[in-house]
This record gives sequence, structure tokens and C-alpha cells, in this order.
Amino acid sequence: MDSRDDIMKENNLDFDHINDRYNTWSLKYDFSEKYGKPDNIMPLWVADMDFKTSSYIISAMENVCRHAIFGYSEADDSYFNAVSGWMQKNHGWHVKKEWLVKTPGVVFALAAAVRAFTNEGDSVIINQPVYYPFSEVITNNGRVVVDSSLVLGEDGKYHIDFCNFEKKIVENNVKMYILCSPHNPVGRVWTKEELTALGNICVKHNVIVCSDEIHEDFVFTGFKHTVFAGISEEFRNITITCTSPAKTFNIAGLQVSNIFIANPKLKDAFVRQVTAAGYSQINIMGLAACKAAYEKGTEWYMAMLSYIEKNVSVARDFLENEIKDIRLIEPEGTYLLWLDEGVMFGEEGKGFERINIACPETVLLTALEKLKKAVKKR
Repeated sequence: MDSRDDIMKENNLDFDHINDRYNTWSLKYDFSEKYGKPDNIMPLWVADMDFKTSSYIISAMENVCRHAIFGYSEADDSYFNAVSGWMQKNHGWHVKKEWLVKTPGVVFALAAAVRAFTNEGDSVIINQPVYYPFSEVITNNGRVVVDSSLVLGEDGKYHIDFCNFEKKIVENNVKMYILCSPHNPVGRVWTKEELTALGNICVKHNVIVCSDEIHEDFVFTGFKHTVFAGISEEFRNITITCTSPAKTFNIAGLQVSNIFIANPKLKDAFVRQVTAAGYSQINIMGLAACKAAYEKGTEWYMAMLSYIEKNVSVARDFLENEIKDIRLIEPEGTYLLWLDEGVMFGEEGKGFERINIACPETVLLTALEKLKKAVKKR
């Protein structure tokens, strides 16, 4: 009988193992200097994981490679069944096949949505500090960023200022809202009540909601992700829901995302922008990986999530005991920690830094030790 260690290695569940990613065309390992960072920087700046993905995903791609024909491909019912099954099982959300549009990524989908539902010069609202491509897809398409900043409360959590949110929508004639749920980088898992308040404001003022829920599978003990479009029929009819296995299973390089749009008029407008960009089918590797992930990846996913949650504890304990000058904004989800000590995330991100803890514990501890030394030199 195989030992537990053998089983873990066979299924790629050994998250303590340090995988050498240098010379693999890795953005955060091989191209740090190109992005203005030192070549020896600790690789916590790009949001992909340092863990090998599920062995089932690798086997699925190996089968494609053995077939050795990489022609045009399209998803069949088994693909949709895998995706819809994951959404139902993990998030209690029943999706229909006619809602699905496949894209090479969530950011691509956000840009397509901006072009589909707004005109040049229109305003799009976001909640800073937020994932920086949100601002880029707005401004690079000739639209105007309107910010309703999150507020850091006395409880140490970020909150939405609903009065400010509605005021900014009215004053700027906002046409679209890009929601980040769970929120990157502040780690909030929005409650159903918070999302309902946001949705009611958007319905009232005819604002289309593009909900980036790529981190939906990263929710820690005691918290629950609520699918925004799943709250009510009214919300579903104004929403573009962006999902992907990319973060969950560390397959971002395979470029596969699943976008759900229940409103036929919104879907038609979105698809027109996707095809106008010259895009049609997702690649065969992305199809195979996504299907395998959602059908067979649960064991790997649960083990990975447990390891991430343990890393949160490791980082929390280190900061409390070794770097008292740096405060952790307690995360409810994602694998990104927001530390109060960056303008990548807008003016509201000044004095803060985001770090990626989806790495072996020893790598995280080495990074924290370096941070400790840097703080002492200040």
C-alpha cells in the first residue's frame, strides 16, 4: 500500500515542496527586471500560485498531447456540465447553458463588457483600492473612472460607503459598475446584505454590473461567497458574472474563463464585442484543464485551500510577534494579504502592500524575514 506521502506526491498535494520556476517563462520569476523590480526579489508580487496543479488536470492535458492534433476546438455538453456542476455544488448557483460565453480571461471579459455597455466618455464606477486592471480597461477604452472608495473601519475591515456609492453614480451618470467579489486586494468576502444593498442601488439607477468573481473559491472558515447574480432575478438581469478555474487551480496560463449572462440582450451585446476583438474558441488545453478541474479537482482544491488558510495563520503570527509596525488587514478570502505598509492599487493603496501567500511556508517565512529586516532599517 502506498504511504500517505506517496499519495500526496502522486496527486500533487505536497504544498511544502519548492518548485523551481526559473527559466520557465514565468512572469514573476523570469521577468521581474523587465517590470522594474530587482532580479532577486521575493516572488510574491504576481497572483499565481507556486503549487503544481491537480494531477487530474495534468493527465487530461497529457491525453490531448498524446492525440497530437491541436486544431480548432469547441466545448460540448460535458464541459458545461462540469462547469455548472461546480457552480451548483460549491456556490449553490444554478446556471443555464444559454448564459455561457467562454473567454480567454476575466480581464478580457471586463474590457469587452466596458465596450459593450458604455460609450466613450461614459463613467464606470469601481471601489478602490482594487485590482489595478479595472482602471486600465476603463481608461484604455476611453471611459472615465469613478471611484467610490472603500472605507477602513475601526473593526479593521474595509466597508462600502453606500451613500457615497449612490451619490457618485447620480453625480457622474454612471453606466456600469465593476464589482470585485471577493475583493482583491483587501480580502473582503461581501455578505449577502452588502451585495443586496449594492444591487438595489444599481437597479434603481439602471447601472449594469460586471461582477468579477474569480476568487469565489477562496473563502475562509466562517465566511461564504454569495454569487451576486444569484440573489434575485432583478440582479441576474443586469449582471455579467465572470468566473474562471484559473486562480483556483493555478492554470492562469491556459487562459480559460466562463462568463454567465442571463439577459439575452446583454449577452448579445457582449458577444458582439468578443467577436469584434477577433476571438472565437478557447484553446483545447484550456478546455481539457477546466473540465478536469471541475470534475475531479475537489480533493486538490480542498487541500490547497487548507494550506492557504494555514499560511494566513503563519503570516499573522509572524507579524504580531516579529514586525509589530506592520498591521495585517484580516482576510476573509483570496490568497492575497493586504499589509498596511504600494500605489499600484490607486491612491487608496498608498501605505499598503499586497503579498501573495500561495507558496510553500518556507518561502513565505523567508519573505517575512526580509520584510522584518527592511522595517528595522527604516
